[in-house]
Amino acid sequence: MTFEKFSSEIKTLEKFFPIYCNDKHTGQFSKHYKIFYQENEINFDISLCKECHNLLHYAITRLQECPNDPKPRCRKCPNSCYDKDKYKQMAKMMRYSGMKLGVTKAAQRLKKIFKKN
Repeated sequence: MTFEKFSSEIKTLEKFFPIYCNDKHTGQFSKHYKIFYQENEINFDISLCKECHNLLHYAITRLQECPNDPKPRCRKCPNSCYDKDKYKQMAKMMRYSGMKLGVTKAAQRLKKIFKKN
């Protein structure tokens, strides 16, 4: 997987996790992540609960070790590298956050349309 693809996947996780965690959990704390991939470095801070930090760390580790090139979407991968319970947690989080982001983006587009008129 290219660094650009890896970086894009990390940015998606960075966007999705806080949406889910802030709506569903309490006790968030900020943590700094320094991720290395193909001699490149990605740094970001994210505020999540302990459970979500653990799941994010797991997802990043699985992403770094993905043997597929090109990398398919995890749900379409013939050989999932996620444990079944972690896969279910990730699917739940991605589904919730994706829906919420979709609704937010649709609302923003509607606001732009009405502001023009």
